[in-house]
Amino acid sequence: MLDLKLIRENPEVVRRAIEVKHVDLNLDELLEADRYSLDLEKKIMALNTESNANAKKFGKATPEEREALKERGRDINAEITTLTPQLQEARDRLGALMLEVPNIPAEFAPIGESEDDNVVIKSWGEPRHFDFQPLDHVQILENHKWADFERIATISGSRSYSLRNEAVLLEFALLRFALEKMMSKGFTLASVPSMAREYTFMGQGMFPKARDQVYFVPEDDIYLAGTSEVVLNSLHKDEILSESDLPILYGGFSACFRREAGSSGRDVRGLIRVHQFNKVEQYVLCKNDPEESAAWHKKLLNTSEEILQSLELPYQVVECCTGDMGLGKFRMNDINSWVPSEGKYRETHSCSSLHDWQARRTNLRYRGEDGKVRFAHTLNNTALATPRIMVPFLENHQQADGSIRLPVALQPYMGGLQKLG
Repeated sequence: MLDLKLIRENPEVVRRAIEVKHVDLNLDELLEADRYSLDLEKKIMALNTESNANAKKFGKATPEEREALKERGRDINAEITTLTPQLQEARDRLGALMLEVPNIPAEFAPIGESEDDNVVIKSWGEPRHFDFQPLDHVQILENHKWADFERIATISGSRSYSLRNEAVLLEFALLRFALEKMMSKGFTLASVPSMAREYTFMGQGMFPKARDQVYFVPEDDIYLAGTSEVVLNSLHKDEILSESDLPILYGGFSACFRREAGSSGRDVRGLIRVHQFNKVEQYVLCKNDPEESAAWHKKLLNTSEEILQSLELPYQVVECCTGDMGLGKFRMNDINSWVPSEGKYRETHSCSSLHDWQARRTNLRYRGEDGKVRFAHTLNNTALATPRIMVPFLENHQQADGSIRLPVALQPYMGGLQKLG
């Protein structure tokens, strides 16, 4: 969330962020809730001050004055008793509205409504031109008996998959490659649960808006996370770290679950938009310094690019527009990899800077060298997600004989094989 003082002092800046991010929030309602809450606080504070003064007079008062002081004391206590739940209700209302306030996007972020308005800022590699009729990833998997889609759907529902044999080895080779890349960059590898409490989703920013995207287990009052960022972002909740502890770098690994509500009828073939997947996530907790945050954003983005270049997959980096970057993002870059069967680039990575928006929700703080306690900055980016990355991988590396060429960088993770099939 944003600093309430910033909202009070810069309402038009916040109003503009609400507009360009297309957030359904009435800022005037929030500001009025803030004023009402402050008024109640002042009233209760004044009543408490009067109550203390009233009590001090009691010892030296005459019997007649004491009776009057008692009466006034009863009236003050009754008024405080009436106003206190009103204040709590006002604070709850203000807190709920604060959770809906978007982060202020970077000045250079393109203004737009959807991914169609994102701007390509870099391209790497050339889309492959085939001298044979290429297959899509589903045909490749089925031809080699590397996956089952139909049988597993009768058991686990639509958008399920079961990889087989070499495809299973390939998936874990890709994940191992990404994990070792994270470790080589100084990240602490952390395998984390896929289950998390509600407060973690509130802190990360998924809730309250996107509850329909998350699986809920009511018997245990727990949710299934769609990224390890949800858990990683709460590991240091309510702690006050030392500036010397920063930055904290996590290479998170977990199984991920997403309902994909609202996407029915699109992007549902094969491995494109599935409900369960595995992901290696980059997560950074750093000082509250825009320059340092920007430097980490660049490093996270570069790491993902290095992974794709090692896998020899053509890609584009896009600057995401305000309407596509999400509520808490200051800046967001997607990396879209080339999918030959569709003749387009499809998102495989997403790099986000949130400044202190996320840290304020989760209460991620550190004590600076000057002794002041500040909210940290947080960033995250995909390192690699499977099976999605297998879509461009299989399609770009297919050969005329039906085999799949393995890039040199991946061969050590596949027992030295140069190709599959």
